[in-house]
Amino acid sequence: MYVRSLQLVDFRSYERVQIDLEPGGNVFVGPNGMGKTNLLEALGYVATLGSHRVATDVPLVRAGAPAGVIRCAVVHEGRELLVELEIVPGRANRARLGRSAVRRPRDVLGALRLVLFAPEDLELVRGDPAERRRYLDDLLVARMPRFAGVRADYERVVKQRNALLRTAYLARRAGGGRRTRPVPAEPPDEDGNQPAGDAGSALSTLAVWDTHLARHGAELLAGRLELVAALAPHVAKAYDAVAAGHGAAGIAYRPSIELPDGPPDRDGLAAALTRALGEARSAEIERGVTLVGPHRDELTLTLGALPARGYASHGESWSYALALRLAAYDLLRADGIEPVLALDDVFAELDAGRRQRLAELVGGASQVLITCAVPDDVPDALRGVRYQVSEGTVRRAG
Repeated sequence: MYVRSLQLVDFRSYERVQIDLEPGGNVFVGPNGMGKTNLLEALGYVATLGSHRVATDVPLVRAGAPAGVIRCAVVHEGRELLVELEIVPGRANRARLGRSAVRRPRDVLGALRLVLFAPEDLELVRGDPAERRRYLDDLLVARMPRFAGVRADYERVVKQRNALLRTAYLARRAGGGRRTRPVPAEPPDEDGNQPAGDAGSALSTLAVWDTHLARHGAELLAGRLELVAALAPHVAKAYDAVAAGHGAAGIAYRPSIELPDGPPDRDGLAAALTRALGEARSAEIERGVTLVGPHRDELTLTLGALPARGYASHGESWSYALALRLAAYDLLRADGIEPVLALDDVFAELDAGRRQRLAELVGGASQVLITCAVPDDVPDALRGVRYQVSEGTVRRAG
C-alpha cells in the first residue's frame, strides 16, 4: 500500500496544496514551523479520523476558512482508491470513497493503513493510561475497522451513564430535594440521535445502561486482550532491535475488573463487567462517575523487571515509543496489508546508532514518509524523493 497523491484545501497552514508521492522513501525538508508535520497529520487523520496533536478538529481548519478538505489517492494491490474528508468544525464531517458519499466518516477507515511515529509518542511511555488505551484502540481499528463502531458505542454509553451518575450525585448532595431530569432508557442510535424515552429517576435507569456497558465493553475488552497477546512478541523484538539488546521490553493488559479464567470469551467478560458494576455501584454514586470498564484499564510497559514509566531514561523511553510503533507496523504487515510508515522528525531525536538500526528495520517498507529540518539526519537508505517545504507550499526538489 502507498499514497500516490495528497491534496489539502484549507487544512492547517495550507490554503491549497497538491503533492504527488512515490513508493519508497519520501522526505519532506524545511525549517521548523513551515508545515511539514501538517502533511503527515492529514494522512494520519484519514487513517484514524483523529489528530495525534490535538483533541478537537477546530485547529485543523485554516484560520478564517469554514471547512478543511483532505483528499488522498491510495494504491493497494494495483488498484487506486480516492478518499476525501471534509472537516467542518461544530458540524458533522463528511466523507467520500471513490467519489461516492458514505453514510458516516468512519466508513472510510481501512482505506489507508498508516503507522505514524511522532515526538508526541513519548507520552505513550511517560504519559497517562489514556495515551496507551488510545494506542491500542487505534491499532485495533486499523486491523479491524468494525471496532470503530464498537469503540464509539462504548464511549457513548459511558458518557450517558456518567450523566446519570452525575445527576444522582447532585441530587444526593442536595439532600434529595432536587428532581432528576428525564433520561432516555435506551441508548442513542449509531448516528448519535437520542430516542424519545420515558422520564424517570437517574438511578432507576442505571440497570439499563449497565447492560449496554457490559455488552459493548466486553466486545472492546476482548478485542484489546487479543490484540495485546498478538502484539507483545513484536514489541519485544522491535525494542531489542532498536536498543541493540540493551534491556527486554514487555507489555501486559491490566483490566479494571477480575477476568474470568480461560480465553477472552465475550459472554464471560460481559458477566464479569456486570458483576463489577454491581459491586462498584455505591462508590460510583458517591463519586458521580463510572469506575468500571475498559476506559479505566491500563497497558503496562516494562523494561526488565521495572515499569518503563518513571524508570526508563530519556533514550530508553524514545526507544520504547519507537518500538511500540514498529510493533504495530509489523503486526499489520503480518495481517497481510503493508501499511504506510510515517516518521515525523524522528531522526533528530536519535543517536547515530539508533538512526542506522531504524533505517535497516524499515528500509523495505512499501512507502516511508519522513519529515526533517536537516537532510543529513536521514540515513542514505531512506532518502528517496525529496520535497522542499516552505510556508504554504511544497515543491519536489529531487
